[in-house]
Amino acid sequence: MLRKNGKDETRELAEIIPNGDILLIRFTGIESPEAAALLNGAEIIVGREDAAPLKTGEFYIEDLKGLTVVSGDGEALGYLTDIVEGGGGFLAEITLTIGGTKLVPFRNEFFGEINIELGKIELLEFWVLE
Repeated sequence: MLRKNGKDETRELAEIIPNGDILLIRFTGIESPEAAALLNGAEIIVGREDAAPLKTGEFYIEDLKGLTVVSGDGEALGYLTDIVEGGGGFLAEITLTIGGTKLVPFRNEFFGEINIELGKIELLEFWVLE
């Protein structure tokens, strides 16, 4: 499925060609560079069964959404709403229990243990919420 500007469109894959570190993908019905250009900026959405396998310490973003953000002593600070791409890397969007939202760099120095089964993610540096 392709998602662009909030609209989803199902497309059949015609061909996938590895090209170094990237994949070239051709969809059925897209036969010209002009038609392909209309897909610029679209997200490719695949089912979990077709997604790339995870390595140790990796997570699907969808599995992180909704996790309770906790302090080292287990105090709930809010919940993780989304992971968004920022200019310098990924940012965790946190909806705070006291109200409002904050964007925190999604990096090891800010986040500790991630436990999907318990629904928790540990925030190591509280000053980023100020």
